Amino acid sequence: MTVQHWDVIVVGAGSAGAPLSARLADTGRRVLLLEAGPDYRATALPEVLRSPNPIPALLDPDAGRDLVWPELLATRTDTQAAAPYWRGRGTGGSSAINGQIAIRPPLEEFDAWSAAGCTGWSRTDVLPFFNRSEDDEQFGERPYHGTGGPVPIHRTPRSAWGSVDAALHAAALAAGHPWAEDVNAPGAAGVSPYPINSRDGRRVSVNDGYLEPARGSGKLTIRGDALVERVLFDRNRAVGARYLADGVPIDVHADLVVLSAGAIHSPTVLLRSGIGPAAALRGLGIDVLADLPVGQGLQDHPLTGISVPLREAAAIRTPDDRHTNVCVRYSSGHPDGGALDMMLVSFNQSILPTEYTGFRFGAGAFGLILNQPWSRGSVELASADPAVQPVVRESMLSDERDRARLREGMRALAELAADPGVASISDGALDKANASLYAALDDDTRLDSHLLATAADAQHATSTCRMGSPDDPSAVVAGDCGVLGVDGLRVVDASVFPSVPRANTHLAAVMVGEAMADRIARN
Repeated sequence: MTVQHWDVIVVGAGSAGAPLSARLADTGRRVLLLEAGPDYRATALPEVLRSPNPIPALLDPDAGRDLVWPELLATRTDTQAAAPYWRGRGTGGSSAINGQIAIRPPLEEFDAWSAAGCTGWSRTDVLPFFNRSEDDEQFGERPYHGTGGPVPIHRTPRSAWGSVDAALHAAALAAGHPWAEDVNAPGAAGVSPYPINSRDGRRVSVNDGYLEPARGSGKLTIRGDALVERVLFDRNRAVGARYLADGVPIDVHADLVVLSAGAIHSPTVLLRSGIGPAAALRGLGIDVLADLPVGQGLQDHPLTGISVPLREAAAIRTPDDRHTNVCVRYSSGHPDGGALDMMLVSFNQSILPTEYTGFRFGAGAFGLILNQPWSRGSVELASADPAVQPVVRESMLSDERDRARLREGMRALAELAADPGVASISDGALDKANASLYAALDDDTRLDSHLLATAADAQHATSTCRMGSPDDPSAVVAGDCGVLGVDGLRVVDASVFPSVPRANTHLAAVMVGEAMADRIARN
């Protein structure tokens, strides 16, 4: 007999939706998981996406073509043209295509969430769910880590580091940054090996870790290629969802509807459902159910850096050589910058924009990431048609506080790159390989122009359905992730983060899925 009514419908099978669905199914709830991309078994993931190095998949237009949102563009800064924004679709979401970085935000960040009215999200609230999710092969027995969870945590041993990893490690230590063996330990700062979501040298996505074990439970049903058009309502209560399968609309119903489609597509579903800025909705002919700032507040981590053209002996040898193994987290000291608001990254193979080196072997880089930006952008509907991608404006570096810290960060990075160890792996002078940058280092205006023209993002979209207290004008959801002004509807993914966390976003999104599954199960 076909189930027509479910306990829970979850929209999106990515870093938050997969843990949420699997854990709720474990409690005996009947869960329907709708995914816009293909549903596939773990063994069917293209082998190039299992690689420790994600860049070969970027170079191959056919690798995982169905696992990336087509025609999704974003403008990074307000001076740049729109360019592809690489977001995952299909079971596993972006965890199937990302750089596999497994860094937690500083725990102090969650105390700030709690103080801002996000009840239940303090450090003591979230730490058990970070721990529950992970299987840390090196530090799992420590009280702030876990073993046996669905997310493996691996650190590449120093003997297997690339030449740029080793150079950044040595230069940063020489510059006074401390060594921190575990970047995810409370209070850790300085030079650390990157933890990654990998086991035996191969990627492990949330499809692998969460959905595969849950598929045989009889409680989880996954429907792929199910593009959700809108949430269905009875007055102001969500009662289901309408999705398109081969262009045919299908309505499904549940006691609870949860959007976990990510910071780009969860807001678009809300907007098409009549939840968002009233004037914009009316302009598209959409009836307004709730006037909320949906799609506003988008954040991502700005990324820039210095190209390091590598000697042949220093370049990566195979497409599976890990592109990065070392990071340096530090505090800028800017009055408006929090702890660990900056990060340096080694790139044994460059992922900087083509303005620098492009994606090719023989090109390394030192990257600089602004971990705590103030600038905010937006996600807006271009059309009420769910097949049309939204307009994404990141507006990175629009806030002077962001430009000021990146300027100083780039100057410090240039000094770091002058370390003799960097010269030993470089095939030529760095000032020639980065002529426009070095020419601008001593002039704020010119350096700002350079950064605005070349800055990339880390593809860590958050904060388009922000969590906050009901009286917060920027809030879309309350501390329980329930959408304000309606019943029976929650958003559970990185879109609810009040701001982009000071870390790569994957582990934080997994944690939110774990935490909300626990809360829902207890209600």
